[in-house]
Amino acid sequence: MKLSIVTAVLNSPEIFKRQMLYYMNMDLLGKFEVIFVDDGSDDPLCGVWPYGHEKASWLKIYETNDKRPWTQPAARNFGVKQAKGEYVLCTDIDHIIPRETIDFLLSDHGYDVVRFRRECGILDESGNFTQDMDVMHEWGLLPERGLRLPPHGNSYCMRRGLFLGLGGSRQKDVYPNRDEVPLKSQLKRLEKKGKISILQDQAKPFIYMFPNGRYCGDKDYNPFGLFHNLKR
Repeated sequence: MKLSIVTAVLNSPEIFKRQMLYYMNMDLLGKFEVIFVDDGSDDPLCGVWPYGHEKASWLKIYETNDKRPWTQPAARNFGVKQAKGEYVLCTDIDHIIPRETIDFLLSDHGYDVVRFRRECGILDESGNFTQDMDVMHEWGLLPERGLRLPPHGNSYCMRRGLFLGLGGSRQKDVYPNRDEVPLKSQLKRLEKKGKISILQDQAKPFIYMFPNGRYCGDKDYNPFGLFHNLKR
């Protein structure tokens, strides 16, 4: 298998369902796998599934049973170890992976590491994607801010063997003091020596992010209560 998408999640059942419906709408299922690692939710995600749909072979859900507030690096490392893909795309529950980016990652692109630019976007209750500005503003995006967002190192794609060989994310870090750019110093050294290739700061590939956190200014920074433990 070429690609595994790994996401750690805690107490976010509604956005989990929207993500599942979004993936179900793609015609690429079976060409990649989706792994969610439940990092100690009050109500385990294993019991959550979009009504009227059956669970599929491309989806795997694991539980850490870790009741600390948020141990994303450890949960992410666990998910990567379970993955079958040559590449692992580690991402956050508030990020949306477009079809174009999945197509790119399934191609023979030749990079060891891929980092993404970001824009705002949302998934509605049916898993449909939109960037309609009225909807973005309803979610709290400030009118003066465009759809483009700063780069974010916490979502990236990497050869699974490279991730594991470098020891993965720093497991001692617990939110909000985790390393936002996992393996950054090691990867820079390897790139400087010409041992790996990194794609970043390009127009494509890209990902989307729900408007939340500081991108909503003085508005409610967890619109509709979909996400856990968000802080400014």
